[in-house]
Amino acid sequence: MADRIRSGRPTATPDAPDRIATLLLQARDSGMPVIHVLHDDLHPESPFRKGLPGAAPMPCAVPLTGETVLWKHGSSAFHGTGLDAHLKARGITELVVAGAVAAFCVTSTTRQASDLGYRVLLPQDALLGFDIPAHDGGRIDAATVQRVTLSLLGADFATLTTVGELADQTA
Repeated sequence: MADRIRSGRPTATPDAPDRIATLLLQARDSGMPVIHVLHDDLHPESPFRKGLPGAAPMPCAVPLTGETVLWKHGSSAFHGTGLDAHLKARGITELVVAGAVAAFCVTSTTRQASDLGYRVLLPQDALLGFDIPAHDGGRIDAATVQRVTLSLLGADFATLTTVGELADQTA
């Protein structure tokens, strides 16, 4: 994702990396558990394979020693990672989901978390979103993709919020 941003690819939330860093700092300062879920695509040609630069966390989200790091092979953070068992063992029922990419992994994770009974808080300013190819040709711009994604998730699966609103709740 950092490569996409550096290449100038339009994003719906150019300040999302800064917001993610702020969100992590807030969580760490308040003693909340931080769990990182990184992508390890099993396809040999994928740039998102463990050990390759594309699978490394962005600088704004590098795990600290002692923080849980899970590796996923699919879209949802729950798929094959043990995340659900990890959360249940700790009595965690509410999640703040942030990161990349809003219309893909964030959507899959949020929907599955909701289906599993977790309350999901989604800081919309801490989600990376990009344009996508349209199914009937052309491209759908990043802002439209983000707007539709957040509208769908906010309708049934998550409470939409911001990093600032979350800070106010923990202060």
